[in-house]
Amino acid sequence: MQPIIYDVAVSLDGFISGPDGDVSQFAHDGPVAEDYATRLGGYSVALMGRKTYEFGYDFGLMPGQNPYPGMESYVFSQSLQVPDACQISVISDDWERMIRDLKASSPGPIYLCGGGVFAGHLLKAGLINQLILKRAPCVYGCGVSLFGELAVSGAFTRRALKHYDNGYILERFDVS
Repeated sequence: MQPIIYDVAVSLDGFISGPDGDVSQFAHDGPVAEDYATRLGGYSVALMGRKTYEFGYDFGLMPGQNPYPGMESYVFSQSLQVPDACQISVISDDWERMIRDLKASSPGPIYLCGGGVFAGHLLKAGLINQLILKRAPCVYGCGVSLFGELAVSGAFTRRALKHYDNGYILERFDVS
């Protein structure tokens, strides 16, 4: 059984993006980004919601294109429109069963790349096993929160902590 790992940058006030999807205050290069790229190489499957997938369009991703070519990518949406011949799988129903099947069949860890609302649903369903937070030394004030606006709760055990010279803190948690 492979773990689902929510590996995401987050502001000090708990947002994975600011207003209108602003991620400009998060590190896009340097040691934080390099460590993230290294971790990406260890994942076999990527999970995301529609808004996270479509966010890639602003950076040149084409509809149906896989944002993570080294992984199988699944987008969970009832409204995403992609070409018939595409590089991703769109899951529109029975998502919880599909995710449980992926955990059982994936050859390696599963990367939950977002977004907040989708992550909140997965946490509430008990499907997230680990969190890796790249805590950024910034405040957005509003935007997309770490687990969306769902009322979720959970117990977490911090397993690792790493400080970066630029003020970032990397935290690894197990979900209890």
